[in-house]
Amino acid sequence: MRPLVLAWLCIHLVAGAIGAGALAQQSRPPRPAGTTRMTCAEAMALIKNEGDVVIAGGTNSERFVSGPDQCNGSEIAELRFVPTRDNPQCPIGYRCREPGFEEWNW
Repeated sequence: MRPLVLAWLCIHLVAGAIGAGALAQQSRPPRPAGTTRMTCAEAMALIKNEGDVVIAGGTNSERFVSGPDQCNGSEIAELRFVPTRDNPQCPIGYRCREPGFEEWNW
């Protein structure tokens, strides 16, 4: 009797976790499409208004921020230029990244 109750409990816990994961994915706001569908002004306004945006690219996504204050303490902000519908080098915002060894201010 005890193994049956334990198996039943495990099944319900796994089903609940799967359902919660699916619900979390549905409630997540959709990522904006690639920047090539936006004008430069639209892309820059999106980053400025949201502050922190993940934009889907071809095979990967990239996080853009509106300024250096959006990065973690050990990260540095690097200005990013991306192609948009009307500008092949649009200064969309910043990318946070860890500095290389040679970039540390010793």
